[in-house]
Amino acid sequence: MAQLDYRPDTALLIVDMQNDFCEGGALAVKGGSALVPGINAEIDAARRAGALVLASRDWHPIDHMSFVHRGGHWPVHCVQDTPGAGFHSQLTLADDVIRLSKATAFDTDAYSAFEGTGLAGYLRERGIARVAVCGLAMDVCVRATALDARREGFSVVVLDALTAPVAPDARGNCQREFEAAGVEVHR
Repeated sequence: MAQLDYRPDTALLIVDMQNDFCEGGALAVKGGSALVPGINAEIDAARRAGALVLASRDWHPIDHMSFVHRGGHWPVHCVQDTPGAGFHSQLTLADDVIRLSKATAFDTDAYSAFEGTGLAGYLRERGIARVAVCGLAMDVCVRATALDARREGFSVVVLDALTAPVAPDARGNCQREFEAAGVEVHR
């Protein structure tokens, strides 16, 4: 995959590259850790071009409604202030990278980095016109984030090689859904 051409009006949004979503984590996505070197290269390219870099994370309270024991669909994962909620140790997030926490209330879930965070308004204030999205998982939080970014009126690019789905056969369906919504799939 060729690197994206970054500009100052672009935001690179790294979705949920957390320990619990990578190999060995509570809700691991196969191939998650392997994405880190490519994402680090994109971070470097974005920063050199003056683009904004953000990293979202699930940041659940200990008894979050999405957990199976509370009637949700997922095992306990990304609990606030635990090692599983931490960003992957090899991900190079400089101090100026904006860290965005989502799904922080007991009774509300959020797959998209735009849900309940004020992100759309913040990006507009910063003059951002295009959002490049990568991270985990393609068919869950990356999907929701990319589609919400498009609904908010941003030009959106999903960095296909730098995301992985939970369901191995979901990639094609996600690509088609993105393209139908006007989201560019950068291969």
